[in-house]
Amino acid sequence: MTESMLVVVRNEVDPDFDYHCDAIADALESVPATVREVDYPAGERPDLARADGVVLSGSTAGVYEADERPWIDDEAALVRALLERSVPTLGICFGHQLVNAALGGTVEAAETTCRPVRADLDSDPLFAEVPPTVPVAHGDVVTETGEGLEVVGRADYYRAFATRHRDAPLWTVQFHPELTAAHRDRLVADFGWTDGESGFAAVDARRIFDNFADIVAERA
Repeated sequence: MTESMLVVVRNEVDPDFDYHCDAIADALESVPATVREVDYPAGERPDLARADGVVLSGSTAGVYEADERPWIDDEAALVRALLERSVPTLGICFGHQLVNAALGGTVEAAETTCRPVRADLDSDPLFAEVPPTVPVAHGDVVTETGEGLEVVGRADYYRAFATRHRDAPLWTVQFHPELTAAHRDRLVADFGWTDGESGFAAVDARRIFDNFADIVAERA
């Protein structure tokens, strides 16, 4: 049986912050799939004919910076192509915002949030066995969801914390399931991480990648 092909679209524009993209690849090492990474800001593009599933990473760029970063509009077109082809897709942080914006939603700058967040996640295959407290590191927020996207996760400060397309295998999450306590020192230095009530030791949402890989394999 041929393994499914998972493509990780790396969106980070600053090499000093590439570690969150690396963490996605690390989290996918244990799944039964072939993983290929493409650096979108650097001009690399995925072969959709070979992609069984796609993960869109976070970024320190903002989706509203397309005038200075033309690749953002290119990737918005990629989102629409993935939707049309029904390729299972998972957008993370910037990926969450980009998907919503690509489908007509709005994204705005807000205060930086970098801490464990307790989320109200709907019953969904993507969230199976995912603990309710997840790691968050972001400034921008989705203020209006894109066409066809429904809210499937909420936080006390953020209504559209996670979304899913009503007809296609397309999910987005504002949090970073790839980040673990091993990244705490970097997050403190880079974004002012605070442990909050739960701390980081027990926060691990990487189960999402196993669930997504299962979804991809079932459809491949």
